[in-house]
Amino acid sequence: MDENERHVVSFDSFDEEPEKGKTVEIESPKPAEPAPEVSTVVEPASVEPVSYEAPAHAAPTGPAHSRPKEKKYVTRGALIACMIATMLVSSVLGGMIGGTLSRVNTESGRATRDDSELSQLDLGDATGSGLTVSQIVDKNENAVVEIVVSGTAQNMWGQMQLVQGAGSGVIVSDDGYIATNYHVIQGANKVEVTLHNGKTYTARIIGSDPSNDIAVIKIDAKDLTTVTIGDSSTVDVGDLAVAIGNPLGQLGGTATTGIISALDRTLEVEGTTLTLLQTDAAINGGNSGGGLFNSKGELIGIVESKASAVGVEGLAFALPINNVSGIINDMIENGGSAQAAAGTPAVGVVISEVSEDNAQYYGLESAGVYIAQVTGANAQSAGFQEMDRIVSFNGQEIKSSNEFITLVRKCKIGDTVTIVVSRNGQEIEIKTVLEELQTNN
Repeated sequence: MDENERHVVSFDSFDEEPEKGKTVEIESPKPAEPAPEVSTVVEPASVEPVSYEAPAHAAPTGPAHSRPKEKKYVTRGALIACMIATMLVSSVLGGMIGGTLSRVNTESGRATRDDSELSQLDLGDATGSGLTVSQIVDKNENAVVEIVVSGTAQNMWGQMQLVQGAGSGVIVSDDGYIATNYHVIQGANKVEVTLHNGKTYTARIIGSDPSNDIAVIKIDAKDLTTVTIGDSSTVDVGDLAVAIGNPLGQLGGTATTGIISALDRTLEVEGTTLTLLQTDAAINGGNSGGGLFNSKGELIGIVESKASAVGVEGLAFALPINNVSGIINDMIENGGSAQAAAGTPAVGVVISEVSEDNAQYYGLESAGVYIAQVTGANAQSAGFQEMDRIVSFNGQEIKSSNEFITLVRKCKIGDTVTIVVSRNGQEIEIKTVLEELQTNN
């Protein structure tokens, strides 16, 4: 797929410059010193006289005054009584001391601990989250749907055959508009939607945007539960993430939990370059198009894909809702037809985002968004060149490829825009006319 605004990522470009070797001096162990000599004197064991007494059951012999004194023993009853008395005294003393310490803490202003309230705490109190996971699920399970699609495809013998697929979607309006991934409904002749309550509807495709892998479908229903749209720009790494969807196309309403693992991951998914949220919540086939929710139960992402290489775990991705909410609204308002006729605007360049470390490694002037290739006729005529760093678009500073793409998408094909680029340290202002994004789909 040749997309003019694609963020091309060469994984080799992310390799860091090998670290120079370090010389480590290892001190050899010192030789063991000879053990000091020990002069050992062996003395004969002293022999003390031993007196033996007859066992208690043997009657003593000899005069009465020469008999040994009889030993007196404490009876078992006396011993038990003594132990009980000791325990009582200890209990009384412990209570007196504890009461005294409690009064001291109160008088000194220290807060006393009341463990009776611990049983009332929940996950929200422990983590600072707005809702517990179960509350997040309760809030959104009726707003996430199962999607089954069917269509025809040509097999290896050239024969047409029926094919089916499955995915998920989120209800964005109570009258039946549902957002999902484009790849979920791509090529479908029939789309069926099943709600959490088990009701099934036939849906029609309203609009789709392959370059952002987003689509809108609609069912004829009313008073549906909808998701609450959140703000994906406020998400931080480590935040709670809850995914709800239809894994394997058979387990609708499945909820999995994790955290936000990374922000602004730019990846190429099936030929389309996307900027995504990364999460370690368990995602499987059929989850595509489902919802990713924050700790408040708000929708922050549309589940997009997962890493499926052997030995890879906990790598799943979602479209940030801020990147696609405007597209979803346009499809609903325009019925899909206006957007399809208008197409997607593009500058006609392929861009690449370069980090500070990579900029130094490759001898570039600074980190930023660079033009990797000039593909459009208008862009070539305007004078863009490879390795130009994009400074601003219509007066707005560009710090990331996502910012650049978002600003371009807000324009229309045929609009004249002003782009400032830095070339060899010199800023150049270029005006160009936006053209239609070309794809291979």
